This record gives sequence, structure tokens and C-alpha cells, in this order.
Amino acid sequence: MIALNKMKTINVNLSVPSEIFLVLRESENQFVANMKKFTALFLFQNKKLSIGQCAELAEMTEEDFIYFLSENNVSIFEYHDDSSLREECTKST
Repeated sequence: MIALNKMKTINVNLSVPSEIFLVLRESENQFVANMKKFTALFLFQNKKLSIGQCAELAEMTEEDFIYFLSENNVSIFEYHDDSSLREECTKST
């Protein structure tokens, strides 16, 4: 298992209606874990944090976070169209 570098943490309190847990059929711990993962995904998509920072926020290894991104159709590459991807591939060969 890969050890994650631990940053200083701050606790944040969030009020959530109890009905949400019933509807989602999740425990509080599962809900918090998912909030961290999807917040990290959002912050990565919006270029607010790096993969490493997002992985730490999500309490995952970088490899697991990259896999999580792919499961949610988020690319770690910044290509907006096929032509720029082809151009980069051509340059690298």
C-alpha cells in the first residue's frame, strides 16, 4: 500500500437532512467518502487542484483517483478535439 502525504487538516461541519441518507441508502461515512471523491473530481475538472491534491482530498492513491476519474468519464489529458490529440501524437513519434 502506498502511503499518502498528510497535509494539515481542517474539520468542516455540514448539515444534511437525515432523509437524504435514507433516500441514498448510505451511511454517514459512505456519504462523507463520496462527498470527498466527487468534490475532488469537480475541483480537478475545473483545474482548481492537481491530481495529487485531489487524490489526497479523496483519501485515495493517485492511481486509484485516476481510475475514479476514468470511471466518471473525466480525462487526465487536456485535449478538446481529435485534431490536437493527433497532432501531439505525431510530434511524439
